[in-house]
Amino acid sequence: MKDLKAKIAELKKKFNSVSARVKDEKSLQEVRNTYLSRKRGELNLLFEEMNALKPEKKSQAGQMINSLKSYIQERLEKLKKEIAVKERPVRKIDLTLPGEKGYCGAPHPVVLFQQEIEEIFLSMGFSIEEGPEVETDYYNFEALNFPPHHPARDDWDTLYITDDLLLRTHTSPVQIRAMEKRKPPIRIIVPGRVYRRETSDPTHLPMFYQVEGLVVDEGITFANLKGTLERFIKTLFYEKIKIRFRPSFFPFTEPSAEVDIECIVCGGEDEKCRICGGSGWKEILGSGMVDPQVLKNVNIDPEKYSGFAFGLGVDRTAMFAYQIPDMRYFYENDLRFIRQFALK
Repeated sequence: MKDLKAKIAELKKKFNSVSARVKDEKSLQEVRNTYLSRKRGELNLLFEEMNALKPEKKSQAGQMINSLKSYIQERLEKLKKEIAVKERPVRKIDLTLPGEKGYCGAPHPVVLFQQEIEEIFLSMGFSIEEGPEVETDYYNFEALNFPPHHPARDDWDTLYITDDLLLRTHTSPVQIRAMEKRKPPIRIIVPGRVYRRETSDPTHLPMFYQVEGLVVDEGITFANLKGTLERFIKTLFYEKIKIRFRPSFFPFTEPSAEVDIECIVCGGEDEKCRICGGSGWKEILGSGMVDPQVLKNVNIDPEKYSGFAFGLGVDRTAMFAYQIPDMRYFYENDLRFIRQFALK
């Protein structure tokens, strides 16, 4: 036992002498291997000698060896930190160089425009609803009264994941989910990303943003639809803007209407206008009274309740409002383009 104590004391003294000469990572690793290696490390050899001791002395010997091991490990860890500080590269500052300019982030123009739309409808008493972007065929088409062979259900127009799962082509499925969850009165808008199998061009993208709205209550008429959309459009653009409603068709609304506004670029005075094509009008959204069959699909009595729905593309309307010629500009990640909207 005395021999073991002497060896431990001598080993500690030797370690202190060797560790004092450590200057870099390489020499530190050599010391670590010398004393802590599992194969031929000095401490491992001490543990092997302990096996020759009597059982009643092994416990005390083990404590002494483990104490030395902890001392060595702590000392090596301290040396490692000291070496890391010494070897850390020192950044030299050239005071003759111009200062680095910091750039603040700017909201994306599509996000800004969507927020503006949301604020208008929130002020009118609407709430915002969200839903999944991966939808089932039922919510995206069937519950919205699309017949089985409607062209929109073809895989030339819709991005299918499986036979029943797809990337939503509009945010209308959220309207169905909202009507399933609660009974009228309902007054919501549904902003979000939608996906269609489109070839990119100045006015089409395979991913874009929509805002759709739904109102369901007793006594809702087309006059309510018209009044709501006129108030929205005049707030979004300007009070005296001209608006017209054109008869149209959508599977989930009846009667339906397209909503046009006067061209804010040429006012109908330029036959070569790239925005309106010389017509003087620009279609910005679709709308209509909720088809009674859609209400039946979500167990709402169409004899008691009626409603209206509408939808517009955020990207296209933002193009018109900001007079941007190509929708792809929004997604080309050109900071020069994005920063123009920071002060708007």
